[in-house]
Amino acid sequence: MTGSAGHGTGTPGRLAALLTEAATEAIRTTAGRISGVYLRAGTPGLLRLAVLAGLPAPLFHPWWRLHVARPFPVADAYRLGVQVDLPNATEAMRRYPQFAAGLPFQFGSLYIPVVGGSSTFGVLTLLRPAAADATELLADQDRLARLAARLGVALRRLEGDGPPLTWDDRPLSVRPPTTRPFSGRTAHFSWDPVTDLVTPDRDVHALLSLPPGEFPATLRDLARTLAPTDSPQLLALLRETAKGRPPPLPVPVRAADGALRLLDLRPPSPGPGSQAGSGAGPGPDSASGPAPRPATDAAARSPSDARPGPPSASTPATALAKGVLRDPNADSPADAAAGLLPEGVFCLDRLGLVVYANPRAAHLLGMSRARLLGRAVWEGVPWLHQPAFEDHLRGALLSPDPVHFQVRRPATDEGQEYEGDWLALSVYPGPDILTCTVVPSNRMAEPSDPLLEAPGGPSTDDGRTSDAAPTAPQYRPIVLAIALTEAVTARQVSAVVTQELLPAFGGRRLAIYLLQDRHLYLAWENGFPEGFLAAFEGVGLDARLPGVETLTTGRPLFFDSIEQMQAAYPGMAIDATRGARAFLPLIASGRPVGSCILGFDGPRSFSTEERTVLTALAGLIAHAMEKAQRYDTEAALARGLQQALLPRRLSSHPQVETAGRYLPGTQGMDVGGDWYDVVEAGDGLALVIGDVQGHGVQAAATMGQLRSAVRAFALGDRPPDEVMSGTNRLLIDLDPGQFASCCYLRLDPATGWLRVARAGHPPPLVRGADGRTHALDIPGGVVLGVTPDAHYPVMELLLEPGAILALYTDGLVEQPGFDIDDGIGALRVALDNAGSSVGRHGEHSLADLADRLTATARHAADRPDDIAILLATRHVMPRPPG
Repeated sequence: MTGSAGHGTGTPGRLAALLTEAATEAIRTTAGRISGVYLRAGTPGLLRLAVLAGLPAPLFHPWWRLHVARPFPVADAYRLGVQVDLPNATEAMRRYPQFAAGLPFQFGSLYIPVVGGSSTFGVLTLLRPAAADATELLADQDRLARLAARLGVALRRLEGDGPPLTWDDRPLSVRPPTTRPFSGRTAHFSWDPVTDLVTPDRDVHALLSLPPGEFPATLRDLARTLAPTDSPQLLALLRETAKGRPPPLPVPVRAADGALRLLDLRPPSPGPGSQAGSGAGPGPDSASGPAPRPATDAAARSPSDARPGPPSASTPATALAKGVLRDPNADSPADAAAGLLPEGVFCLDRLGLVVYANPRAAHLLGMSRARLLGRAVWEGVPWLHQPAFEDHLRGALLSPDPVHFQVRRPATDEGQEYEGDWLALSVYPGPDILTCTVVPSNRMAEPSDPLLEAPGGPSTDDGRTSDAAPTAPQYRPIVLAIALTEAVTARQVSAVVTQELLPAFGGRRLAIYLLQDRHLYLAWENGFPEGFLAAFEGVGLDARLPGVETLTTGRPLFFDSIEQMQAAYPGMAIDATRGARAFLPLIASGRPVGSCILGFDGPRSFSTEERTVLTALAGLIAHAMEKAQRYDTEAALARGLQQALLPRRLSSHPQVETAGRYLPGTQGMDVGGDWYDVVEAGDGLALVIGDVQGHGVQAAATMGQLRSAVRAFALGDRPPDEVMSGTNRLLIDLDPGQFASCCYLRLDPATGWLRVARAGHPPPLVRGADGRTHALDIPGGVVLGVTPDAHYPVMELLLEPGAILALYTDGLVEQPGFDIDDGIGALRVALDNAGSSVGRHGEHSLADLADRLTATARHAADRPDDIAILLATRHVMPRPPG
């Protein structure tokens, strides 16, 4: 069952309702066919698609998540706070070539930032028919701008003084408002929010294929009847409707015979309600449904498990909630006529659901009508779930022109024979419905034809069918280019080529060699026998090998079989497979980068178009690999800088044990501005931890300057408040455009007295000798770098022998969408549990404890912030004998 609200942060149900209403209203009041809302994500710098109306969300998967720095219109509208208008595909290609390459269809689009107060929440988007120029968009621009402004005000009100509203879930798929009145069969029922009694009209039994008199009597029974597998979700929607919060769109349910029905839910009308049994609800109208209304008193009092029964005489009449059932597949004379056509005909709505299929279409697609109706086309016909088909369907949804293509059907488990192996499909766009025709096609597929092949093409070594099917060669540059924009390192580039290039052409083996000092060195390999490529490692550019000559000549080399390659290069070592080989030069802007080798299991020929496409793809790979090499070099330098700035060893004292750990964030170059230090300060020790705002080389450079300043002050045994004040003035004088937090403690190892000053940093934790951990309530000043006359109060406290002091940066305790206090509490519990085995007589050292406290963060794939932790414990020196 679909139609339930998704979850964002803040108040999920209300947030989803606001976004859904904005998306549907954008389509209703403009010439647009597709609308969506991007919201900021919990991860800084990311936007996520929260709602998409008029296009199936799975078809838009590559654009679910966008970085604000990407050269895309959504990112520009959000980052710059400006409206972006693209009247047609030509203008989109001129201004945003990467965006236009991924969606090469004739449509126009508008992007309006959603702003409330001083916050930019996201971007409201509209996709509409292409226009000659921007003047044709003026009316839609005004309406969309007013809608975005209202949405911004509503989101600001919803956010209030709570945490920032973000969206980190999958997008909600929203059915757009229909442009035509509903003409099929309908039926109505109502229920009393107080008693949960359900009353149907006379048409409900027929519409749900129920015998007369067997309609469910209570709301819970109704949910079980309409949605046997999703009854809790439907019951929740029914009760939310009784409270005045109906879902904005029809909910798909099933009749007793499995036929698809659409359920519109209507809340109780304000004021006195009608008696149960009226059954009369509002007639069918726009598919979007009414706007939510405030809950009535009666709805608010509705018990979750009310016992059914008629209201007593003393019970005041309550307003009834109502449901309208529709049959989207009602037979008509036109349907009957379509059933007699020699060609298959099926229809999709704008969410990709099959709403009609004649018997011929069901036969040709190899599925029953019951399996097709009411399901997404890629669920009803699983072998159509492939990138090329999705691309054709995107084209029909985004542009007014029909699309025509061919697809090869897989063999059935029973070995069923079809009327030819291939089907010719045509998709004809419409404002509400896409009409598709399907007929047998016996034409032979040439390698250069833009055909689709169902999964079942290339086989694996053990004879099983591979999940990845070859798709149209013209489609692969788009997919590969989009995927390569996300690859940063050379290893990531190679992995993308393995995932996207090999399946496209049925290849099974890949090797990438990179040029260094006029020799080729293996950077990545997949599928070749172990040790086979060792003979080619480090070969010079004078070697007569195809992998070398393709680079030195700039010409790709294609061999239909191993025998053909042996004839051209006698004496060359070969592996046991007898398949074809393709050698591609990796040349970026005229500069040689390396060579790429594709291997195939068996002999095959390469068509002219395949050779052209592979050569073009080699250029994309070369540019991505060159960029990755620069990144790897710069990252290595940055990591060297980071290691040079962090302490190689910590100052020690016989009575104090310390341990520190640093983990860079996983975004960027693995360097950042967090640091820790232990410095000799007179006859004591200074314990320091700090965090420079931001991430990257600039943050690391600023960190190095601050660490040096703090060390200089500490070596002079200056009081903690003077250390903070002096470092603050230095950062203001340097003016790097960054702030920093810091915590400075001066420890007397003999007495255990601590003097602490804090500048906007999370409070230290102490695990006492009694085994209890608590946060130190230390007054603090503002972060460093804000105001030159900032004051930093000093607090004194005693660190008992055996107690463990923990200093940390916010990256260890802060997660998007969660309160930092919860993270500090979790760290306190972890220190409680892990600290008992540390000490002179414990089984673990303080270094082991530091590893345990950072283990979860260390193995996290996505670590948005840097992490530093510094632990210290004090021991009592044994008295000398005598």
